[in-house]
Amino acid sequence: MTALLSVEDLSIAFGAAEPVVKGVSFSLEQGQTLALVGESGSGKTISCRAILGILPKRARPTGRITLNGRDGKLVLSELSERRMRSVRGNAVSMIFQEPMRSLSPLHRVGNQVIEGLMLHQKVSAAQAKAAALEQFERVGFPDPERAFRAYPFELSGGMRQRAMIAMAMIAKPEVLIADEPTTALDVTTQAQVLGLIKELQKETGTAVILVTHDLGVVANMAETVAVMNKGKVMESGSAELVLRDPAHGYTKKLFAAAPMIPDVAEPAPPLPRDDLILTMKDVSKTYRVRGNSRWKPEMLVHACRGVDLAVTRGKTLAIVGESGSGKTTCARIALGAELPDPGGKVMFRASPDAEPIKVHGMSRADRTRFQRQAQMVFQDPYSSLSPRMRVIDALTEPLEIHGLGARSERRDKAAEMLTWVGLKQEMLFRYPHAFSGGQRQRLSIARALMLDPALLVCDEPTSALDVSVQEQILTLLEDIRDRAGLSYLFISHDLAVVARIADEVAVMRQGLVVEQAPPETLFYNPQHPYTKALIAAQPEPDINRPIDLKLVAHGAGSPDSWPEMYRFTADIVPALTELEPGHKVRCHA
Repeated sequence: MTALLSVEDLSIAFGAAEPVVKGVSFSLEQGQTLALVGESGSGKTISCRAILGILPKRARPTGRITLNGRDGKLVLSELSERRMRSVRGNAVSMIFQEPMRSLSPLHRVGNQVIEGLMLHQKVSAAQAKAAALEQFERVGFPDPERAFRAYPFELSGGMRQRAMIAMAMIAKPEVLIADEPTTALDVTTQAQVLGLIKELQKETGTAVILVTHDLGVVANMAETVAVMNKGKVMESGSAELVLRDPAHGYTKKLFAAAPMIPDVAEPAPPLPRDDLILTMKDVSKTYRVRGNSRWKPEMLVHACRGVDLAVTRGKTLAIVGESGSGKTTCARIALGAELPDPGGKVMFRASPDAEPIKVHGMSRADRTRFQRQAQMVFQDPYSSLSPRMRVIDALTEPLEIHGLGARSERRDKAAEMLTWVGLKQEMLFRYPHAFSGGQRQRLSIARALMLDPALLVCDEPTSALDVSVQEQILTLLEDIRDRAGLSYLFISHDLAVVARIADEVAVMRQGLVVEQAPPETLFYNPQHPYTKALIAAQPEPDINRPIDLKLVAHGAGSPDSWPEMYRFTADIVPALTELEPGHKVRCHA
């Protein structure tokens, strides 16, 4: 049987340098899903871009790429640019990794989605809009007409990714290239997006090339797998064989690094509460949001409601939930960067014998001391590090702001912190762009440690990293916590990551803590529908344990669909009830 798409001996070099892709070959049958697996820099994305002919000008590709589609046999690697334009978006489409960068911020989403259809199929604007609205409904937009009129910044990350899927699928392509389509999405949204791609694939017979570093995603999506590292295919074959019995050492390394929710034999005892470094009591935050037009009144958005949390000294409290659940708002209030609504209190105690201080009632001098003792590691290290500052300047800046140490002492401290996070001292004089994503996250951690804090707030520090780099960062954070006696407030949407690092977990949904317990208790006996959905949505590298999409959709859906015991509305909110020692669930008693 002739393959729908075949890539033979593909190599890609830039200028006179060594090829970054070396002799890559794979093929794809109609309706089949091929997973290209590997870490960042392994050559997955650039190999897929070669199929579409959208490589940088300096790239020198060699090899043969053939499409046997509805227009007959096309050797894509030999087509002119003019002829390739009729292939892109029509016969072969691509879902790019970062929808916010791929969608124009100046044009409405609907107009961007119909552009390819109008170019390739010569339909009228009315016909194209009707097709787009139908596609929006199929990809799960609750209000397709509103989504059509919206600008990208008005949609959440998951909804922007759905718009990218609609754009790629609207012309019914024969091959769909999905480049990390779920990276940095909530696990519940990820599960729904993966289910959506499979559903659309069944309807249209489209073949899919799935670019990913997540073997759990592979187990749920792919029939065949090609594992890439440093521009070469290290192992390939059926997904069942590769996942059941990986032969290459690199594939085994990816398996070892994949985070998984553990099987727990019994619940854990509650954490001691005799030495708390941070306490949040009845913390709420309400924002006023302008209406869609001047005639519509302001709306009140409750980012978090009645949150009671406590961080035990030397331990890690993790806050888990999807985007918009109020996790980061809680962290900002804990650090004093946001004011809580009246009645909320945040107390901080720097050492066991110190007097608690009220974070939102400090004098200027107290606030300066507090900022030295509580630091934050942000989600996107590239945005949090100035591209114009060398590493040494970025690391010593906090010491300069607080007037600590002489210049030579600051530099010595920067070199020491760089060693702490596993980087070499000679890297001090480089700029952030010279580092990989994992190295930049290490730099962010080093910068946060420069002031010797007692509390570190980590906001999704591993969400966009490869599984192996994620493993390294989690190991690093555990090591630093144990060496320096740090306490962590760790924010994540991934329960598998939290299982690794947390001593206690608070699950948030729509601004409320819906369940709270040590991770062993939470995984042994989850009670709330949303907690069960988070656990069910975690993809595992086991072909016999697919994601239960019905359970995910139920728990991640509207609270109105939950069992009556757990339902809440804007006005009626059940209390957080202790079901067993250390295990609280928001339910009607």
